[in-house]
Amino acid sequence: MGRWRTDDQARLSRRRVRLAAVLFGLLTVATVAQLVDIQVLSAEEHAERGVRQRMRTIDLPASRGRIYDREGDVLATSVTSATLYADPRSFRPQQRPDGRLVPAAGDPVRVARTLAPLLDVPADELEDRLRRDAHFVYLARQLDLARGEEIMALRLPGIGMLTEPRRVYPGGGLAAQVIGFTGIDGDALQGLEARHDDLLRGTPGTLHFEQAIGGLAITSGPREVEAATPGRDLVLTLDRDIQYAAERAAADALERHDAAGATVVVLEVGTGEVLGMASAPTFDPAELRRDEQQFWRNRAVTDLLEPGSVQKPLAVAAALESGAITPATVLEVPDRLTVGGHTFTDVSKHGVERWTAGDVLARSSNVGAIRIAQRTGEEALRSQLLAFGYGRPTGLRFPGEVGGYVPPADEWWATTLPTAAIGYGTSSTLLQLATAYAALANDGTLVDPVLVRGTLGTDGTLVAATPPERRRVVSTATARQVLDMLEQAVAGPGATGTRARIPGYRVGGKTGTAIKVAAEGGYTEDEYVSTFVGVAPLDDPRIVVAVMVDDPTGAYYGGAVAAPVFQEVMHASLLARRIVPDGEGRTLDELVQETRRIAEEAAEEAAEEAAEEAAPAAAEDPSEARDR
Repeated sequence: MGRWRTDDQARLSRRRVRLAAVLFGLLTVATVAQLVDIQVLSAEEHAERGVRQRMRTIDLPASRGRIYDREGDVLATSVTSATLYADPRSFRPQQRPDGRLVPAAGDPVRVARTLAPLLDVPADELEDRLRRDAHFVYLARQLDLARGEEIMALRLPGIGMLTEPRRVYPGGGLAAQVIGFTGIDGDALQGLEARHDDLLRGTPGTLHFEQAIGGLAITSGPREVEAATPGRDLVLTLDRDIQYAAERAAADALERHDAAGATVVVLEVGTGEVLGMASAPTFDPAELRRDEQQFWRNRAVTDLLEPGSVQKPLAVAAALESGAITPATVLEVPDRLTVGGHTFTDVSKHGVERWTAGDVLARSSNVGAIRIAQRTGEEALRSQLLAFGYGRPTGLRFPGEVGGYVPPADEWWATTLPTAAIGYGTSSTLLQLATAYAALANDGTLVDPVLVRGTLGTDGTLVAATPPERRRVVSTATARQVLDMLEQAVAGPGATGTRARIPGYRVGGKTGTAIKVAAEGGYTEDEYVSTFVGVAPLDDPRIVVAVMVDDPTGAYYGGAVAAPVFQEVMHASLLARRIVPDGEGRTLDELVQETRRIAEEAAEEAAEEAAEEAAPAAAEDPSEARDR
């Protein structure tokens, strides 16, 4: 009995041994198989997975192209700046793949307190970022490079630095509404920065590197850099000196007349190149403020106005071109005229006068302009306004540019013709008006406006932009006849544009004073837009300047408000472009002194008119517009 039990126990023990051996063998086989799989069959896959876990990729922004004025002065460029970042994992314990616990590399409270005064960021805000559940957080972007290097010299754990381009504008706010600006990530947000972003932005690069637990870079690990491709440099048509003069004059007009806004456009005749384009109020792209957002737009192309009397020369051109009148045609012009049940009046009372078209423009007669338009006819007038560029954006393709308005042919009623003749019922931008006058100065050929001369090639040479479109809008004879009349409107008897005169140069131009359109429809009672558009020198037309002052206080006639701005900007433009006087034997210093004297006299006259017009007359419709 005892022996049987002993044999049974022995057999049971042997079975257990065999079972253990089998299990051990299976485990050994499984382990070997796993090792073979990891180290042989799937070795490459596991190695790649380990690398992926350690590898980090950072985008390297491309250096944005510069923007120059026509003479090579830098208007926008990029400088190297420091961007600080952190790996929040560095500030909490980490468990390695072998199970070992790695303590935190640093104390987030201490690091945050150290960085706070250097970054001008509250310590609690920095600490919050350092404790986030993320691999990468920004602490500060686009710092001065020297400040970034100063911080890195502290060798704070978990803190790294990248260099990235930061957009700067050496001229401050110069041409801000034209150039525009970019966001902190280099995104083009406004102006030419947005319009030509495809050329300026370049192609970003990447940096791949290995990073150990704790956020430290493995210096012996692989580093792969795909270099960024810098953007192309743009060369604009703007002249820095003319742009400055236009901005200064617009700002002065804004302050002098307590106006809502002022805009100036300067064009070169024949090329369509924009030499200056300024609006006030303006802004500094380096110090963007949300409460100034309404000043970011380029009002020369985004804001519409009913032109008022500055449209009369275009109506006269339509009459001459259609053969309805000649420069010698004499019209009988009373001081009031009823059409379609509405009575249109001239500003100054007078009897029935016998005036030519030149006299009508010089005196800015509403009734005379309507008489001329009645001879022209609706279709000829409408077609001519469209030919001058009304109703569609210019070839500039500036962001936010609008095209203006001319009523469709089937919407012309009894009063449409007379109101269009005196600059109401239609709308345009200031740039469109400047372009139309430039066509008259260019012997009747309209050239689409241009803001970009070209890009700089890799060798620094200018690669010219596509030439602008050109089209004839009136005959050479018509254009020259209208220019002669515009000179009469500045220097002739009864002229409303006398404050636009420039000693030594023959100047032609036209004043305009239009009642503003009300937001709810119809017209305001006491808000005006004062305008002046002119050309010089008439012997060889080179430059057009267009001025608009929005809602001036006190004096509001275009001749008192806008013409002096034109005179200042045109004179500065003529000097900047080295355009010689028509000749009277006077020296340049004498001409400058004479110009200053005229400007001072104009300012005194404007102040006197402002005092006399403390309570401007209300106008319920365009027929009663103060149009000079």
